[in-house]
This record gives sequence, structure tokens and C-alpha cells, in this order.
Amino acid sequence: MNTLGGISVIFDLDGTLVDSEPNYYEAGRQILAEHGVPDYTWADHERYVGISTLDTIADWKRRYGLGAPTEDLFAAKNRRYLELARAGTPTYPEMRTFVELLAAEGVPTAVASGSSPEAIDTILTATGLDAFLRTVVSADEVPRGKPAPDVFLEAARRLGADPAACVVLEDAAPGAAAAHAAGMRCVAVPYVPGQADDPRFGTAGLVFRGGQREFTARAAYDWLTGAAAGS
Repeated sequence: MNTLGGISVIFDLDGTLVDSEPNYYEAGRQILAEHGVPDYTWADHERYVGISTLDTIADWKRRYGLGAPTEDLFAAKNRRYLELARAGTPTYPEMRTFVELLAAEGVPTAVASGSSPEAIDTILTATGLDAFLRTVVSADEVPRGKPAPDVFLEAARRLGADPAACVVLEDAAPGAAAAHAAGMRCVAVPYVPGQADDPRFGTAGLVFRGGQREFTARAAYDWLTGAAAGS
């Protein structure tokens, strides 16, 4: 039984449930170095947090003048990322607690991510989160990635949920914008706390300005309880 009055919760994956961004950065750094871009930094990577791999590569091609076909770069980056992901991707402890709490309360949940289906499956299986999060949508399966709302709307459709009854957990400003565009409420946990003042986070109902250092499962659940009561 859903104890939160019909609310469904949709999680972003990378940077929200798991700390996979270091693996994405390292995969990107290696691929770019192989294509003549030797000085790709973490600060460079931060601009792509919350952006799908395809959109990231499209920007790389413009920014760095890469001549390789998009599909080749995409396949190489995914392959390198999966190698790193299988070697180790930590789950945020409070997020795992939150997922388990929602499962115990019968709250419908889903994952909606900019990662490829294979990457999502690899991470969820490796972390054991697949036991709780069985409804999964990749941006590869919808026409547009975040900040468009497509991936969240598809997750709601698969859950059989009204978008207005969905709450999104997001770490990135484009994801918060996508949740708002989908007509969903948002709990924001900025991966880069210094970006907490981004106006796109201003549409979120709850913002943990200190990111994962500040997030707690109990605080998020209590906010959901209040959101359900106000629905």
C-alpha cells in the first residue's frame, strides 16, 4: 500500500543515487585524449553533469572539433565507462536508505536517466538497487534528453502515474528543469553544491543545498509526507 497518498518517486541515477560522475569523467578524459584533447579537466566535465551522453558528445564535437562519427565516440565512451563502472560505483548511503524506505512503504519508484540502458542496468545490478528499482527509462528511449521532460513523462507512463503526482530526485539543474517541464515536483540534491543557486533549482520544492553531505532519507521522506498531505 502506498502510504504517501498516491505519490510516485522517480530517481535520476548518476550523481543522485550513485557517485558515478568520476567514472564518467575518467571515461571522457581518456576518449578525448585519444582524439587530441589532452587537457580535459574536472571543471570541464561539470558542465555536462545531468546531460545525456549523446548530447555531451554532440557538444564535444562542436567545442573540440572532433571529426570522429558520433556513433563511434558514443560506443567508445560507453565501453570505457562500463569498464570503470563494473570496477566500482558507490551508492550514496542515505539514498539507499531512502529507496529501501519507499519500498517498505509501497511507494512506486522508477529510474529516469540520461545514461544508456546498458549503463543503467550495469549500475543497478552491481549496487543491488535493481531489487527495488524495476521501472527504468533511459534518455536513449525517448526523443529528447533532459532538460526536456520526455524521460520523466515516460517513467510516469510506465508507472501508470499522473505526472502531477510524481516527485523527482535530481542532482543536476537540467534535470530539475526537466521535472518542472513535466509538471512534477522535485527534490534537488545538487551534485555540485556551488551550483545550488542556479535558477533551475529554484523550481524545486526542496533543495539540499549542501548536496549529498546534507541529504537524509528522513528529511526527504518527511517532505514527501507533507507534499502528499498538500496534494
